[in-house]
Amino acid sequence: MSSTAIATMTKMMESLPEAAQEQALEHLRDYIVEMQEEREWESLFEKTEDQLLAAARKAKAEIAAGKAQPMNYDEL
Repeated sequence: MSSTAIATMTKMMESLPEAAQEQALEHLRDYIVEMQEEREWESLFEKTEDQLLAAARKAKAEIAAGKAQPMNYDEL
């Protein structure tokens, strides 16, 4: 984040009463954690995307060849 964005956020927070600052901070923390988790998920997906595509192609070929069976969820 640029220092300008941080300065803007600081000014916005300072304009609020202290109780509202705490509430806004909690929301901001939650939002940042969600963003970090999303970035981590995207990174993991990018690293395994080729493997996932290969597995999907293999499954599709097995289904087309009649080698696949419907999953029985009771046996899991």
